Formats: sequence, C-alpha cells, structure tokens
Amino acid sequence: MMKREQPIPGGDPKSWTMHELENFGRIRLSRHFFMRDMLYSEIATVYGLRNVPNDPTLAVEVGKKLCSTLLEPLHATFGHVSIRSAFRSVTINDCGSKHRNVAATAYNHARHVWDRLDDEEKMGGTASIVIPWFIDYLEKRPELSWKAMAWWIHDHLCYSEIKFFHHRRPEFEYAAFNIRWHETKIRKKIEGPSGDRIRQQEHAPGNHASEYPGFPKLERPGDFYPDPHG
Repeated sequence: MMKREQPIPGGDPKSWTMHELENFGRIRLSRHFFMRDMLYSEIATVYGLRNVPNDPTLAVEVGKKLCSTLLEPLHATFGHVSIRSAFRSVTINDCGSKHRNVAATAYNHARHVWDRLDDEEKMGGTASIVIPWFIDYLEKRPELSWKAMAWWIHDHLCYSEIKFFHHRRPEFEYAAFNIRWHETKIRKKIEGPSGDRIRQQEHAPGNHASEYPGFPKLERPGDFYPDPHG
C-alpha cells in the first residue's frame, strides 16, 4: 500500500498562512507521530513567536528518523509517549536561552534545532519526552531511579544521547528525559540529574537486565501504513 505523503508547504515559512501551518502540522512523521506533536512550545506561546523551521524539509527528515528509530519503538513497548518539547526554531531557542534555562542555539544544532546541521555537517534531533508507564514503574519501585530506563534504552535502541531530569521525585518532573537521534553519533552519552553520568567505560554493549527488573521486552513497531488486505 502506497504511503500518501502530506506535501511540505512552499515559500518562506515565516510567511505561511494559517492553512499552510495546519498542513505542515499534518505531516505524518511515523505511525503515531505528526509534525504538530513536535511544534508545541510554551516559549512560543508566552512570547508570541512562531515555532516553524527555516528549513522545513530538513526538519521533517530529521523528525522521521527520530520517530522511527526511537519514539516508535518506545511507543510499541511502553504505550503512550508524551512529547514535552521537540523541535525548536532558531528564534525559539534564542528566546529560551535569553529568558529560560535553555542551552545555547549553536549547541542545540542537530539537537532541539532540527533544521540546522551540527559543526560536522550531520543531522540530528532531540525530543523531551515522558513515558507514563515509567512514572508508574518508579512509584512502585522506590529503590530504583532514572538509570533503569537509561540502561533499557542503552541495551535496545540506537540512541545518541539521553539526559534525565529527575532524581527520586518523579511527581515533579514526571520522569522526563531527552532522547537524541544522530545520523553518525550512536550511544554517545548518558546523563542524569545534576550532571550525574553513567561513565563511558560502562557503556559497553551487553545485557544490563538486572538494572531494569520488570521491564517489558522490546516490541517492534508495525508498518507505517499497514495494508488492511494483508
């Protein structure tokens, strides 16, 4: 069954009409995620800014890679994945750096700023997410921490970076974490709250199942557009 692609609007994104912005949001990145999911920004809402990419084609390409490689396997395994913050335009990130605790825009190229290549001319993209299953897991297992999910991702997914924002108080941060896809930098860094890191020498491939007891096995996402006739 052929996939029907929503076309990317033409012209300058800063001048897109409401209809064009709606159509851009309707672009399907993967089975369960649309571009609209990635565009919400409290900074944009508070400061009256548009969170749209200067290079929408690159942003969509990165979004599709991020979703298919990381977010869809997480969704298939744990259920709903809530997006807290994903794509940020240069304008939004600059504003966040000035007024909020947001990393500098140059650092966020090929991270939250999907439509900019990094200093090695490579693509990448980050999403800040919450997995409700993991919130419930930590509430039932107070002896464990963010490292359980970090190790599960390490053993099962081709990530570039993971950064967790809570320690033992998930009721405030809801076990939120950043997860990054990058086209060449795989399994680069695992970071926890307050700069706590899983040391580089501990990153060796292998099974760390004892670090995440009770986690489900990895489920593979289904076809993007399944054929109802088989």
